[in-house]
Amino acid sequence: MATAIGRAARPAPWAADGFEKGLSVAAMVLLAAVLTALARGHAHWAGVPGMVWAHIATILVALALAPVILLRPRGDARHRMLGQVWSVAMLLTAALSFGIHLSNPGGFSLIHILSVWVLIQVPILWYTARKHQVARHRRSVRGLVTGALLIAGFFTFPFDRLLGHWLFG
Repeated sequence: MATAIGRAARPAPWAADGFEKGLSVAAMVLLAAVLTALARGHAHWAGVPGMVWAHIATILVALALAPVILLRPRGDARHRMLGQVWSVAMLLTAALSFGIHLSNPGGFSLIHILSVWVLIQVPILWYTARKHQVARHRRSVRGLVTGALLIAGFFTFPFDRLLGHWLFG
């Protein structure tokens, strides 16, 4: 039996690192902020269009799954299944954003550039996973979580946005 005495066991290269743990914490904080905003805005729920509710629902799925996927073991059937659900949630979130024009009816904002990016990146993410291109897949996941979930999520609270009104109003 070959063991290394006195050596610390190195984590598997696909185990969560500090950056992914940070992304997980940030996703949980953002999820808590969204849920708090929703609870505080319950009196106004009836006035929210169905398209916005669908968009919020898909975001909640993606935010809830991101830490689970990033922190649990990877490469098994559960990881693939959760990743597929997360990917569909991200695609739907991006697609639904094109139907939401509350602040600029009939027009698009800069955030829609991010939606186009998500619609391009998620199929690449899926392809790299299927082809076992672990490093490229990992970079894609990190980029999507950072940009499409966390940065975009941050911008749902300021600048006269619905969740910002509910959370801070």
